[in-house]
Amino acid sequence: MFYHMCILSLPEEKMLQPVQLFKILSDETRLAIVMLLRESGEMCVCDLCGATSESQPKISRHMAILREAELVLDRREGKWIHYRLSPHIPAWAAETITTSWLCLREDVREWLEKSTSSSC
Repeated sequence: MFYHMCILSLPEEKMLQPVQLFKILSDETRLAIVMLLRESGEMCVCDLCGATSESQPKISRHMAILREAELVLDRREGKWIHYRLSPHIPAWAAETITTSWLCLREDVREWLEKSTSSSC
């Protein structure tokens, strides 16, 4: 499930810029997180840890960067935090993410299989 992306009417200095997106996605863990969210729609931190083989503190640091860039949204459910890609990502950025996902989708599906073996 993937949300339709639209352009927000934000001041230009607030909108995601290409250099910012590419810096964010240049980190392998953040790229993996974005690809996993693109594939699955929503994931909790423990599933992201399982899929990426990274620790919870490391995933949380990366999620803070993704939240700050407004690439992801979160929702709390009890003690768990679930993340999803923001439906307000600019169209050009959503296209970049989808193109990357198309190149990596088999890997992403393997990562997701790893996350199912970990349980919250």
